[in-house]
Amino acid sequence: MQTRKLGFSDLNLSVIGLGTWAIGGGGYACGLGAQDDQESIRTIRKAIDNDINWIDTAPMYGLGHAEEVIGKAIGGIRSQVHVATKSGILWDENKNFRFCLKRDSIRAEVEATLRRIDTDYIDLYQIHTATPEEEIEEGWYCIAELIREGKVRYAGVSNFSLEQIKKVQKIHPVASIQPVYSMFNREIEQGIMDYCAQNGIGIISYSPLCSGLITDGISRERIKALALDDFRPRLPDFQEPLLGVHLKAIERLKPIAKRSGLTLPQLAIAWVLRQKELTSAIVGARCVDHIDEIVKAGDLVMAGEELREIEAILADHRAEGREVFTPYLNGVVSRILNFLATLFQRMRSAHAYR
Repeated sequence: MQTRKLGFSDLNLSVIGLGTWAIGGGGYACGLGAQDDQESIRTIRKAIDNDINWIDTAPMYGLGHAEEVIGKAIGGIRSQVHVATKSGILWDENKNFRFCLKRDSIRAEVEATLRRIDTDYIDLYQIHTATPEEEIEEGWYCIAELIREGKVRYAGVSNFSLEQIKKVQKIHPVASIQPVYSMFNREIEQGIMDYCAQNGIGIISYSPLCSGLITDGISRERIKALALDDFRPRLPDFQEPLLGVHLKAIERLKPIAKRSGLTLPQLAIAWVLRQKELTSAIVGARCVDHIDEIVKAGDLVMAGEELREIEAILADHRAEGREVFTPYLNGVVSRILNFLATLFQRMRSAHAYR
């Protein structure tokens, strides 16, 4: 598989990184449904055997469980894989979440992560989200300290705006950013990609399949059949009116993938990796069969005509997306805030979705 250098760092990452949100399992508000740990371990090892040389995780994924599974999977082969994890989202005994970027909190998180993964260093340590914003700088100073102490090799940020990236860049160099990027979500093309290229910052994007939406078998029926503790049906992309716009574009993309001998996920991943500014795309996998599918995308190079055809479809998709939102554009922000409020309210109970 191809590798690309992560910004100014000495990390050469495979262009596909293994995402482990689903490996964390279900039973909490942001889970993706039940998962077999032994299958997860086999999947991680299969990924490493197929030249995926880095894993992205976070304590939030399974409330620490994903990190524990990774620790078991890479025991004895730690030097063969780079581990990227995060800080800033905490939970209590009732599985209620809160955000914190205070120095003492981050130090406690690092020690817990090192213990769960059974390692003495983290290759890439990222602030998970820029919340609370007034604590960003304190958290970043702390991560810089951890780098000097040898517990962290490089520091990155996830879900940061351009202004927030610039704010912490003044304190300590940002090795990478982790934004969402897919055919259906291209905001980072508007300024962030150029800034990163100019400042030696790597980009490791997540959700290239739009949380599993850009897949061959997706349908309204399949979405309705997702597990009760899978939170994705509550996302705006999985609800009307956006869902209908997405599904229409997906149907138009399928013939392109088929003509090229690819699955739709392979086409979507290859499209994301066409960007030279991008270091790697994080792709989640639940089983070894998923690895066989996604690794092929790491060696694909998209042809000019194919890209032009895809861009025409995506231009129509964007136009239709704006059209369906026109009747209530003034309410978009309030709708998003209401969704987030609902999500965190449901986090208050381990049985919220049962």
